Amino acid sequence: MRITSNAYDSSLVNQLSQLSAQQYTIQNQVSTGLSVQAPSDNPAAMENTLDYQAQNAAQTQYSSNISTLQSRANSVYSVLQSLQTITSRAGEIATSAGNATSSQSDLNNYANEVNQLINQVVNAANTKDPSTGQYLFGGTASATAPFTTTTDANGDVTAVTYNGNSSVNQAQIGAGMTATADIPGANTGSSGAHGLITDSQSGADLLNHLISLRNNLNAGNTTAITATDSADLQKDENNVAYQVANNGVVQSQLTTAATFATNASQSLNSMISNSSSANLVQVMMQLNQTQNAYQAALQSGVKIMQLSILNYI
Repeated sequence: MRITSNAYDSSLVNQLSQLSAQQYTIQNQVSTGLSVQAPSDNPAAMENTLDYQAQNAAQTQYSSNISTLQSRANSVYSVLQSLQTITSRAGEIATSAGNATSSQSDLNNYANEVNQLINQVVNAANTKDPSTGQYLFGGTASATAPFTTTTDANGDVTAVTYNGNSSVNQAQIGAGMTATADIPGANTGSSGAHGLITDSQSGADLLNHLISLRNNLNAGNTTAITATDSADLQKDENNVAYQVANNGVVQSQLTTAATFATNASQSLNSMISNSSSANLVQVMMQLNQTQNAYQAALQSGVKIMQLSILNYI
């Protein structure tokens, strides 16, 4: 059977085209260090790589959420420290005012100080998150100030209104794991997160208890201060202490989650690299073999083409 020169030419062109494509692919692997750049290169390896990349993207989001929560938890803690100082001082005033030796002038001075404490609590409870500009203690209603006050002709606070809700925002910090650094300003229900200022579960009602103490001080009613205000203020102090402890638990949880997310991301990056990286020694050998085959095909083609031409001379 005679093979025509046209058939050989076509076969040679196809062979050279395939070898050229192989060289291009291998040269890309050498220059990029990646053995998988398209699904057709290695479908199984590509599937693994894409899966690892998806997991790594999730870990990156977890890390971002954790960082945001850590910043918020630190802001909350600063407010809690202020409230601890305030509740401690209020308790001291109630104890001192109950002393039989206190004069009405002393009680009035205490009342003025309590007025200042009330304003400090309102300012603290209306603190904004410096990173987002949202209010920290409005629950999920964080766009407006959670507490507004009613004052008398002297500018003294006589009533307080809570404008937020008792819900808190949750953020995912791991697979199937959520956390929150939020504290609602008030929770008058029997379940859910404890309220910072008002909390039915613990009996806390800091602003109203301070208003009551101030009023009893001005009225010289030391009996009410000793019998009622002191006990109520102790509930407020206990509630703030609970919030401080809970904030510490949250911060510890976030630190652990941040470490896990970082380690997981590093592990996934390693797996992505192992799955998609080229073995440069092996790839260079393949490139050398392909180049040799390409050169051999060219030389063979040239010789045969020369013989074909001689047939016509």
